[in-house]
Amino acid sequence: MNKVTMLLSALLLTGSIVSAKTLVTVNGKAITQQEVDQELMQATQGRFNQVPADRQAAFRQQVLQQLIGKELIYDNAKKTGILKSKEYKTEYKKLEQRMKKELAIQVWQKKLLDGIKISQKELKDYYKKNKDEFNEKESVHARHILVKTKAEAEKIIAQLKSLSGEKLKQKFIELAKKYSTGPSGSKGGDLGYFAKGQMVPAFNDKVFSMKKGQVTLKPVKTQFGYHVIYVEDKKPSRMRSFDEVKTFIEQRLKMEKFKAAMKKKMDELQKKATIK
Repeated sequence: MNKVTMLLSALLLTGSIVSAKTLVTVNGKAITQQEVDQELMQATQGRFNQVPADRQAAFRQQVLQQLIGKELIYDNAKKTGILKSKEYKTEYKKLEQRMKKELAIQVWQKKLLDGIKISQKELKDYYKKNKDEFNEKESVHARHILVKTKAEAEKIIAQLKSLSGEKLKQKFIELAKKYSTGPSGSKGGDLGYFAKGQMVPAFNDKVFSMKKGQVTLKPVKTQFGYHVIYVEDKKPSRMRSFDEVKTFIEQRLKMEKFKAAMKKKMDELQKKATIK
């Protein structure tokens, strides 16, 4: 591991990254937390918080490494005269013209979008008419141990069936890390929460028939092998409240109105324009 990678790892995997303004400097040029956050938001289209927690640190490190690479190349380009070259100046003028137009369009669209308002009545009407959209299915939080043979699964079950409560959970995690061949093995077999129908039929049918805190007493066979399943938690189906989904509804309705307003405005502009 080189020094840069070690530094990145230290910064990204400790709490210091949360409060630090400058993460690293490259030949005197600071790379800030804000710059990394902006790149992350662009790369994920504003959905970085939806990236699994165990992948966020690695993603941050990747983005920071890319920003370091850009600074190194830019610094070298300046030193080798690229910024003074005819080719650079020609391409810069072309880019400037494109960006001038694109920026004007973005600001114009933002002004139109900001002018669109959604009333409380519209929000509530949408919620009442589309309640099925906000109905959360029954879900379960499960762990599993995947092995190749039925005999292996039965040996694991034999070590678990006399246990209960926290002792059962901890023993299951221990055995999952030791024996599971599935990708979740290193996480103690943790599959997180999932709704009905997301898993293969045999697995789905079994796990949703179990109670919280139970482990399978017989191996569950699928095309992947034999599973030992532990149910960590269960959530019944429920209707999400209006307050929970209000922001989502507002964004959806606002975008629908924005599209309609854009079409109307474009039609008006085309009628006034000279297009040959």
